[in-house]
Amino acid sequence: MDCCIVTALGSFASLYALLHFVCFIFADADFTLLWSSLFGHRPESKLKGLVVWITGASSGIGEELAYQLAKCGSRLILSARRKDELNRVKRGCLERSNLQDADVLVLPLDLLERTSHEEKTKAAIQFFGHIDVLINNGGRSQRSLCLETSFDVYQALMELNFLGTVSITKQVLPHMTQRGSGSIVSVSSLVGIAGAPLATGYSASKHALQGFFNSLRTELTEFPNILISTVLPGPVQSQIVQNAFTEELTRPVAAAGNQEHKMTTSRCVRLMLVGIANNVKEMWIAKQPFLLFYYTWQYAPTFAWFITNLLGRKRVQQFKAGLDADSAYFTKPKTS
Repeated sequence: MDCCIVTALGSFASLYALLHFVCFIFADADFTLLWSSLFGHRPESKLKGLVVWITGASSGIGEELAYQLAKCGSRLILSARRKDELNRVKRGCLERSNLQDADVLVLPLDLLERTSHEEKTKAAIQFFGHIDVLINNGGRSQRSLCLETSFDVYQALMELNFLGTVSITKQVLPHMTQRGSGSIVSVSSLVGIAGAPLATGYSASKHALQGFFNSLRTELTEFPNILISTVLPGPVQSQIVQNAFTEELTRPVAAAGNQEHKMTTSRCVRLMLVGIANNVKEMWIAKQPFLLFYYTWQYAPTFAWFITNLLGRKRVQQFKAGLDADSAYFTKPKTS
């Protein structure tokens, strides 16, 4: 009898492990986030009516966030530097939803102009009366080798991606602690866990965000209704490559490259909203094999370094040859 029970338990455990393995093969997010997407709260019900402030809302992930949140019935504050692009996104929000003109505030903002952030925050609060969710999405990436990159680029990356985000957070957080509730969601990157070649400064800025928000989360344990969440996307179809820093501050990226292998922006944003609706503190969002790679970094770093060196060498070779560096993960290295 005991033998039968042990055999049955062993079979169940094996089947359970096999099921998880099969699910992981097709996964595009960590298990906590995927579980929430299947059995958790729906964004359409949890985010309806909330006031959400999005930085970097004029393109890419920020623009898609605005559209999907509008469909959820969230009231929006759209911020970025380009007012004309923000107005375009606002029109798109109104066309895609039942929101009215007064439900969407266009609030131009430059993350580098930190002295203006207090005034901008007051304007946002005055318009809607409060802020329920701040999504720190603004920032820029990098495509350049360290040996060829000006120090000014590194300073700009930290000023924009890290200090700009911290500045806005510092303005909004007292408002949320006073109310006793709110969500601060910051878009980091999987390179905030493990660095990648051609992105030394970008990776450093995202590592800084990880450290800041992980520490902040523990400081706010007396405010259980304030969510501090970081989003770590892998490669996503957006304009982040086109807008990336290169060796010099004023030099644009020569070519954005092929984005077919990257996750769609709509899928990434949907998973983000699921995470926000279910109070997920850290979200890993990436297609395979990127998701597997970062799980390997978490649990088998020695093997991960071996893989990193192989893939990193390919990526640098592609870049030096003037070819699409990102596609190096899927193709043989080219030298001509």
